[in-house]
Amino acid sequence: MRVSSEQVTPPVTAPGASALSGVGLADTGDASTAGARGAVRLTEVSKVYKTGRTELLALDRVSLTVGDGEFVCIIGASGCGKSTLLNLVAGLDQPTAGRVEVGGRRVGLMFQEPALFPWLTAAHNVELALRARGVPRSERRAQTEELLEAVRLGGFGGKRPHELSGGMRQRVAMARALAQDADVLLMDEPFGALDAMTRDLLHDELERICAERTLAVLFVTHNVREAARLGDRVILLSSRPGRVIDEYSLPRVGHRRIDSPEVSEVAAQLTDKLREEMGRHGR
Repeated sequence: MRVSSEQVTPPVTAPGASALSGVGLADTGDASTAGARGAVRLTEVSKVYKTGRTELLALDRVSLTVGDGEFVCIIGASGCGKSTLLNLVAGLDQPTAGRVEVGGRRVGLMFQEPALFPWLTAAHNVELALRARGVPRSERRAQTEELLEAVRLGGFGGKRPHELSGGMRQRVAMARALAQDADVLLMDEPFGALDAMTRDLLHDELERICAERTLAVLFVTHNVREAARLGDRVILLSSRPGRVIDEYSLPRVGHRRIDSPEVSEVAAQLTDKLREEMGRHGR
């Protein structure tokens, strides 16, 4: 089923551009045009789920570009279509209208749960992705060891998931995603179930790996402080149906800490906007 323009609710117009303490709040027109050679490009993407005679509009005319090497976080209320958006970029689902383009780039997907095979070792879980890619058997072991080293798990390849901590299992999942030789990494609340200290350490690891590999990252989270800590940009989606209603540009000046005043200030702004949107939807 194709959604015509008459069937899709008109998009919300974002506020005009403003700035506060070096954090720019840009109108949503910038989101669709930033990075002309973007790694990911969504153009007027809508998604309708149909069950019998019931139709649910999950995403409404979403336009968004993620540049090469850019880290973009997506926040919004539960049910606003964040995970649906990732599924469309990953090719796990198709848009009802609009276009999703990744320009021939390889896409890796990482979920909230590690989803490791419990009967396989950490190394064999990573190796599965290499085998699926068609990497020759003679080369898999060396590549697996290199990937585990990249996520600071050298020496743990022989361990099974139940022998690893939650943070270490997520590192294995990250190595498996990287084993897909991904240029684009899609992450759906990958650290949501971890304690604060482990999550902060994994933020550092993720930031290092993305810089080394020049990965484009689309990162979904409910944690506004996490978004402020990691993102080069933060995209706010409206409550269902999901529309891009605000975009925050977060210039990087040195290393960010989760507890830094700058991150706290941005997180407060994001929280206020999210509360405003949820309150508007609730009325």
